[in-house]
Amino acid sequence: MAELLPVEPFDMVIFGATGDLARRKLIPALFHRWCDGQIPEPSRIITTAREEMSTEDFLARAAETVNGNGANSERKARWAEFSRLVTYVRADADGEGEGWTALKEALNGDPAKIRVFYLALPPSVYGPVCAAISRHGLVTPRARIVLEKPIGHNFHSARAINEAVGAVFDESAIFRIDHYLGKETVQNLLVLRFANMLLEPVWNANGIDHVQITVAETLGAGERAGYYDRAGALRDMVQNHLLQLMCLVAMEPPHSLDGDAVRAEKLKVLRALRLIRAEGAKKDVVRGQYTAGVIGGVPVPGYAEEVGGTTKTETFVALRAHIDNWRWAGVPFYMRTGKRMSARRSEIIITFKPVPHDIIQADAGVLQPNRLVIRLQPDEGVKLMMMTKDPGPGGMRLRYVPLNLSYAEAFEQDYPDAYERLLMAVVRGNLALFMRRDEVEAAWRWTDGVIQAWQDGANTLHAYAAGTDGPQQAALMLGHDDREWFDGHD
Repeated sequence: MAELLPVEPFDMVIFGATGDLARRKLIPALFHRWCDGQIPEPSRIITTAREEMSTEDFLARAAETVNGNGANSERKARWAEFSRLVTYVRADADGEGEGWTALKEALNGDPAKIRVFYLALPPSVYGPVCAAISRHGLVTPRARIVLEKPIGHNFHSARAINEAVGAVFDESAIFRIDHYLGKETVQNLLVLRFANMLLEPVWNANGIDHVQITVAETLGAGERAGYYDRAGALRDMVQNHLLQLMCLVAMEPPHSLDGDAVRAEKLKVLRALRLIRAEGAKKDVVRGQYTAGVIGGVPVPGYAEEVGGTTKTETFVALRAHIDNWRWAGVPFYMRTGKRMSARRSEIIITFKPVPHDIIQADAGVLQPNRLVIRLQPDEGVKLMMMTKDPGPGGMRLRYVPLNLSYAEAFEQDYPDAYERLLMAVVRGNLALFMRRDEVEAAWRWTDGVIQAWQDGANTLHAYAAGTDGPQQAALMLGHDDREWFDGHD
């Protein structure tokens, strides 16, 4: 693993610190970075929420998540050291009450120190919290703010949030986080493309037949059912995660990996996305909702049963998208995401065009196209699927096999997870892994077009049994193009 360099000392304020995100992701991520020596001791972590409790009570709760019941003495000792950095302050997100006075006192110190505000809160309060931060004089020259997705629920709400946050923080100090951009394999996509001469010359409509992006979950809506039933798969996953992955696949080479250089190229992709209208949506979009089924041998209820009534919210969506520029003219990008599917996986599959002339005899086997399979989760890795001769004296027989880079096998040490990497990037001020305002708004413009197409009549909701790979119509969408979802590489 690459050498882990310490960051500058910083103060981090986590709003919504008693919530699921802070408990499961943020506090463990900061603890792991502390254990690896990346966080220097002068740093402070100030956690805040509405709930009344002491710092000791907060740390006791956090320890249950971070350490569980199996922590050894060394890990417990490191937790005790890390705990010295943490303070809990009760404060209302609206900026009123004595808690904000206590928060200001907790932040007293060197005004030149890096100060990070992390809003692990609903997007509807981003503006009011930023206004309160300003009103209480907490913005310093090196202050920055982190916003969790989703930024709004459509273009107009996203713009309103961006305006409210931008009234307090400069765009260079706003970090809109998408944890998919912190995954090793996602970052490695840039290296694969732009640091290897092998791939870039064929990374276009001349060499690539089509692209598939799949983000599948076996879990249902669960504790997020209230939010999810208002959002659906399109808003929850496609507008941010899948479109960001598509941008990294499709973008032109930036002049460097600096934040604005990368984000400017992603924005060009989003602006080149062909809008999906009502007539197009009938053939280019499939909506689905899971019914009762079986996952891993365990019966699970349907979505309607989980949310307690009939609902038209989609838990699955598949789309055929087109990027109208010279590099990608005529190359479809197929995207799909869903809950309660047959397996948990996130992957990008680049299918290259077939060889121009087949010289192998017909009885040797089926000649399949080369595919680059980039697995984000689980089992992060990269595979290049190729045709080879099956060894042996029995004549010419073809076999489709992978050249395999498994992160678990290639790198013996554990490497930081996405939130660990992104939190350190915030402290360093590295904007390349975060979304710019115009990116977010461009993604919402395109997504709003799909939603409008549904409202204009292309709104059929297809059922699929939990434990399957979505409704049959998603397979038929590719079948009409004489293609199929590639799921047979494991």
